[in-house]
Amino acid sequence: MADRGVDLSALPKEVRDQLAELDLELSEGDITQKGYEKKRAKLLAPYIIHTPPPPPQNVQPPAPSSSSHAPPSSSSSRYRERRARRTHRSGGTRDDRYRSDIHTEAVQAALAKHKEEKMALPMPTKRRSTYVQSPIETRTPPDSSSGSEDETAVRRQSSVVAPQPQVNPNLQSPESWVNHIVQGSSTSSSASSTLSQEAKPQPQSQPQPQYKPQYQPLYKPHHQPQYQPQHQPHEQPRTAAVTDMLAHSRIAHSENSAPPPDVTAVAPPARGPRVDLPSNAVVRGMSRGQSRSSMMETADGVPVSSRVSTKIQQLLNTLKRPKRPPLSDFFTDDAEEIFTVPQPDPNTPKPEGRQIIPVKGEPLGVVSNWPPALQAALARWGATQGKSPALTALDITGKPLYTLTYGKLWSRSVKLAYTLLNKLGTKNEQILKPGDRVALVYPNSDPGMFWVAFYGCLLAEVIPVPIEVPLSRKDAGISQVGFLLGSCGVGLALTSEICLKGLPKTPTGEILQFKGWPRMKWVITDSKYLTKPSKDWQPHIPTANTDPAYIEYKANKEGTVVGVAVSKVAMLTHCQSLTQACNYCEGETLVNVLDFKKDMGLWHGVLTAVMNRIHTISVPYAVMKACPLSWVQRVHIHKARVALVKCRDLHWAMMAHREQRDISLASLRMLIVADGANPWSVSSCDAFLNKFQSHGLKPEVICPCATSPEAMTVAIRRPGVPGAPLPARAILSMGGLSHGVIRVNTEDKNSALTVQDVGHVMPGALMCIVKPDGPPQLCKTDEIGEIIINSRAGGNMYYGLPGLTKNTFEVIPVNANGVPIGEIPFVRSGLLGFVGPGSLIFVVGKIEGLLMVSGRRHNADDLVATALAVEPVKTVYRGRIAVFSVTVFYDERVVIVAEQRPDASEEDSFQWMSRVLQAIDSIHQVGLYCLALVPANTLPKTPLGGIHISDTKQFFLEGNLHPCNILMCPHTCVTNLPKPRQKQPVGVGPASVMVGNLVAGKRIAQAAGRDLGLIEDQDLVRKHQYLTEALQWRAQTDPDHVLYILLNAKGVTVGTATCVQLHKRAEKIAAALTEKGSINTGENVVLLYPPGIDLIAAFYGCLYAGCVPVNVRPPHPQNLAATLPTVRMIIDVSKAACILTTQNLMRTLRSKEAAASVNVKTWPTIIDTDDLPRRRPPQIYKPPTAEMIAYLDFSVSTTGMLTGVKISHAAVSALCRSIKLQCELYSSRQIAICLDPYCGLGFVLWCLASVYSGHQSILIPPFELETSLSLWLSTLSQYRIRDTFCSYSVMELCTKGLGTQTDLLKARGVNLSCVRSCVVIAEERPRLALTHSFSKLFKDVGLSSRAVSTAFGSRVNLAICLQGTTGPDPCTVYVDMKSLRHDRVRLVERGAPQSLPLMESGKILPGVRVIIVNPETRGPLGDSHLGEIWVNSPHSASGYYTIYGEESLQADHFNTKLSFGDPHTLWARTGYLGFVKRTELLDASGDRHDALFVVGSLDETLELRGLRYHPTDIETSVSRAHRSIAESAVFTWTNLLVVVSELCGSEQDALDLVPLITNVVLEEHHLIVGVVVIVDPGVIPINSRGEKQRMHLRDSFLADQLDPIYVAYNM
Repeated sequence: MADRGVDLSALPKEVRDQLAELDLELSEGDITQKGYEKKRAKLLAPYIIHTPPPPPQNVQPPAPSSSSHAPPSSSSSRYRERRARRTHRSGGTRDDRYRSDIHTEAVQAALAKHKEEKMALPMPTKRRSTYVQSPIETRTPPDSSSGSEDETAVRRQSSVVAPQPQVNPNLQSPESWVNHIVQGSSTSSSASSTLSQEAKPQPQSQPQPQYKPQYQPLYKPHHQPQYQPQHQPHEQPRTAAVTDMLAHSRIAHSENSAPPPDVTAVAPPARGPRVDLPSNAVVRGMSRGQSRSSMMETADGVPVSSRVSTKIQQLLNTLKRPKRPPLSDFFTDDAEEIFTVPQPDPNTPKPEGRQIIPVKGEPLGVVSNWPPALQAALARWGATQGKSPALTALDITGKPLYTLTYGKLWSRSVKLAYTLLNKLGTKNEQILKPGDRVALVYPNSDPGMFWVAFYGCLLAEVIPVPIEVPLSRKDAGISQVGFLLGSCGVGLALTSEICLKGLPKTPTGEILQFKGWPRMKWVITDSKYLTKPSKDWQPHIPTANTDPAYIEYKANKEGTVVGVAVSKVAMLTHCQSLTQACNYCEGETLVNVLDFKKDMGLWHGVLTAVMNRIHTISVPYAVMKACPLSWVQRVHIHKARVALVKCRDLHWAMMAHREQRDISLASLRMLIVADGANPWSVSSCDAFLNKFQSHGLKPEVICPCATSPEAMTVAIRRPGVPGAPLPARAILSMGGLSHGVIRVNTEDKNSALTVQDVGHVMPGALMCIVKPDGPPQLCKTDEIGEIIINSRAGGNMYYGLPGLTKNTFEVIPVNANGVPIGEIPFVRSGLLGFVGPGSLIFVVGKIEGLLMVSGRRHNADDLVATALAVEPVKTVYRGRIAVFSVTVFYDERVVIVAEQRPDASEEDSFQWMSRVLQAIDSIHQVGLYCLALVPANTLPKTPLGGIHISDTKQFFLEGNLHPCNILMCPHTCVTNLPKPRQKQPVGVGPASVMVGNLVAGKRIAQAAGRDLGLIEDQDLVRKHQYLTEALQWRAQTDPDHVLYILLNAKGVTVGTATCVQLHKRAEKIAAALTEKGSINTGENVVLLYPPGIDLIAAFYGCLYAGCVPVNVRPPHPQNLAATLPTVRMIIDVSKAACILTTQNLMRTLRSKEAAASVNVKTWPTIIDTDDLPRRRPPQIYKPPTAEMIAYLDFSVSTTGMLTGVKISHAAVSALCRSIKLQCELYSSRQIAICLDPYCGLGFVLWCLASVYSGHQSILIPPFELETSLSLWLSTLSQYRIRDTFCSYSVMELCTKGLGTQTDLLKARGVNLSCVRSCVVIAEERPRLALTHSFSKLFKDVGLSSRAVSTAFGSRVNLAICLQGTTGPDPCTVYVDMKSLRHDRVRLVERGAPQSLPLMESGKILPGVRVIIVNPETRGPLGDSHLGEIWVNSPHSASGYYTIYGEESLQADHFNTKLSFGDPHTLWARTGYLGFVKRTELLDASGDRHDALFVVGSLDETLELRGLRYHPTDIETSVSRAHRSIAESAVFTWTNLLVVVSELCGSEQDALDLVPLITNVVLEEHHLIVGVVVIVDPGVIPINSRGEKQRMHLRDSFLADQLDPIYVAYNM
């Protein structure tokens, strides 16, 4: 490459300098590798000597799958050498403040210790588009290692599987490779490359995979034996015919084993078509005795080579490690405190010293010529030393721009004071009065204007409030600055003309009103706008008093900005004590690199400097960025005696320094290190001294100091005497520090903290150390506490905030007995420290950076230092790392956020993150909760470019951080969860439970609908036991009565059916079946129709012909791949002899597209019923008994089970009769149905009820609503419908789509006041939030709040509850969620914490009895106990339709008896948990009404930590966590909770959701989420009833079919 053959030492000096500058840019991350090499080549081009390249030696074949880590080219390897050479100088891109070689060694040692027991952390999975690159103009494209090269990788099965041992008999076992990896790869960037280099598992001749799998784990885990599949399924595209897959791999062993065949299909791409996808499709229910968990553990039906299951296995292996604190041994179930209280550890170090005695500073001397006020000093120098320089400002290149003399400073300040007091308003009104507060808004590059403004305000006796220049409305913390201005009552801002021009403006040219700011008047203070005072005007300079002189802003831990008011006398005294402590002399030169608006920069560089006629050279931050050595050059040029810097300036100067012999620092007598109190400053000071001692820097001139806005200067090291020994350092144990005690570290070097003293207390001050929390009790001598100061030279109050002031500025310390030690008030400094030998002060941290985790204190800076010591050069951008804590589940949790370099690869970043975890764990003994990497330059910045911590924390909690990488570790750091519940063995027999209930006065939980009894058309019932007879009777007696009206999307009638028309069409179809299909009676016929009248006619046609109809939802033409296999499966399972359908669907079944999904050649006979000849069957079939099967009802349950149940003729008529009674249906009534007519109660209402009761049904196919949202509601209004039936999907469509358009509906004349009952048909817990919002939204168009109710049915009984026309309104109760997890029902008040609202599921139908039963003991339960709902009714299904008769299952679900109580009745088990509650309401017969509440499906419940959770509850919490979560679903996999959330925002929000989801589930459900999966909208499969199919989702996830945006594995 470019520098081959160039002797760098022989290059001209300016080229060497440019190269050095370039190296610096690269190390700082300001330039990409590519740009660096380009520029470097350009610089070196003229000096290259061309030589032929040497022949390559020992070239290694490239390792498989390490395409991204190809052997580096010579330039990049040289770059690494250079980087390595430079790293020991610069620490790479480390943040200067925290540099410590000792600490780096400690961290590396700790990591090396970890390497032996290295756990394989599963790497998160990320979609390619989610790599949000940082907003930097120059950036290289993302490294190819960050994802799969081709997007099809997601859809394929992983082809990089640990190779089968059969490849080569000489290979070692997989375990030994893992051990290789574990030892050798904590630094290797890719596990697979380590594998291939160390273990060589594959002969090189084998074809290598073409792509690196997107889900490549960091380390290959051991494959647990139970996860090995029976045989490896063939490598084949995912879209291959599902039936083939089914045939090959599963049916073989599903005949004898319980888990049913898997027909996992690809999840639908969009939620347009609702798809019923059986996941573990079974043709019956699964036995409830055998729990679902047995299936989960064997991973049945999931190709185990799938990357996801491998990762989850890794996660489980990682989580098997023991946690640090063991769980304590108690768990109270009902108490409010459900978390474990950490028991005090007997080995905790305790302070043992005596109580501390306050430390006194030396007396403040009285010097005869000290001025009576600071303004007087300026007046004196302005008059007597007018030509003497006061301030030199530098331009952006570091050259002097102007020098302000004392004469000029005085005259301009006087002009400004005169203008402020006399010239701002009109002649007779004065805008500013002495004592008013004025904001000073000046940029850091313009110290001169600021000095004039500050002293002008002092002379005018108005109070200056210096603030940062606002750059935009979105500045970090801008609204908090508004709070400061408001609390100080500021209405006027002084600024310079240039600054004013740069402020953001509105389109009309006015200055923007910043968020949270009061209305401001802006005044320009440039000389040309000031008025010269008249001869007789002189500023009033009183002797310093206790009035405020100026206000300094300060941001506290929460981000609130407050103003510390400093009185005139405190300002003067502080200058005097600094002059005495620093020994300032008149006429010295001082170089100031700090911000002159506040803190040390203001106190030394603006105030004390003027008091002592010092010449200040101000070096702005911008110059330091461009030329870090500029301040050192200024010291050399001006022979400065004092320099005022921070550690970062020492560090930058050291990095930029190239042996320049012409620099001398011999003139310095004091190098004041403003943040010398930060423990991490030690190494910067040492390294700087090493570097510059040869340039005349004397060791004794380095003076660290400790300051705070409230106490001002707390302590400063006095300039030393040449040759005197340097002060000692303390090496403390971090473990001791975390318990607040001082212990010298002896044993474990890794967790030591070296701190330097900050000298002695200030002259005239008194200092104590008190406990940081609770009353200000004096500490013991070996205890760390907060430093408090009593001095005349400190802040006086938080301006305008008396409450806060009292707690900070008026503290009276107390002794161990709580007795105050005196009268004098102290000021809290916010610094944590102790007094060392010789009364030297040591500071170990700030209160603001304190993180209290499980009762131990950790310092944010210490954690930052440890994170930086884990070599972040490849990963972290400019060492920008923020550490803060968030409160989750009763404790603080540590969060680390770092900016990621634009060119960092995915693997490097993940590697760095996992090593930071280990380093912090072993050095600080604290677990991290979350570690996030965000794109470079995206964290909110403080004015000087640091990270704005409180805003970062706010962004994190609101989900606005947009990380590009995240690692959550709740399993390792949440240690205060209660112990899992142990289910007590039931020692009590069922009978005694019953007796106990009776003694306690509890009734058995049961309820019944009214009697089906003798009704008026008894003869009709006896005559027409069968629906076929009812239809024939209606066709004869009332032939022209319209039974059905079908509407299209425009609301136009497209089909009607009178009694006779329906009868005739049924006859035609029956004839066709016997002739064309040659069907025998009793054979099954599949009906494949869109919702409509054809479907109804075909149903009756089958009954007329004596066949058994099987109604199947037709495949979706746009989504055949997903929907056709289900159709195929029902046809195969039901052994259908024939398919009845329309012409269009017949074409679809035989199309090419269909052939791609299923074998189209093996369909049974297909008859299209569109144009049948007018024939009549020879006779209409009449079944011999009513117990014969009328039809089969197939449905996919929410658990993904495909179940077909047999419905007998007797059940059909009993059900129709029951509905007729409940809803009072007669031939004069009209109802509207907007439901899918394929199974359950939807089918009954669509096809059966009208024929039985004779009422007119208006049919609205739900898919029509997608094109015309208001179709259903406008139909209700137009036909004045009193009763309507819909599904949740329809209700959701209307709520989301029409919710905002109620005015428009009103204008169209839609009026729903006619609707008496609107029933949602479902087989789930009522969705209260949805029904409530529907009622509320459409109240405006007349919908009664009482109209909406729900129904409840299940597979064993299609209709158990249905809100009828009479009877009380459905009631709502609030139950305690904690009790519910224990299978108990505790009713609480509305709004109680942890309460869950439940709505009654409609009234129990006539003829139905329900009882609540314990699913384990099968004994009845008492009132208000949660148990399984069992039902007894004449319309229960007859049993499952199965290919092989599994009688045990039939008996178990359909004909079960109670274990005691009433042993004779036969019950059917619904599989749903619920409870019965007797209410105060009366039913029609005047008895008290028993309400049935459905809580959820038993199959779906999650058993975690010994408790029972319902997925919907967790999903509700998750959906509330962030505005971008559209829908979510949860399931468990090997005891890990997996949360899948659909992201409706932009993909950069994806990773924001991970911590929020983890937090909310932990807080509200006390569960730790194992895996968070973020997917696109529409990925969560939903069945036709609008219910989530979680098991199907689970199978798709484990088979890698979701194409997730991001998968996070929580550690």
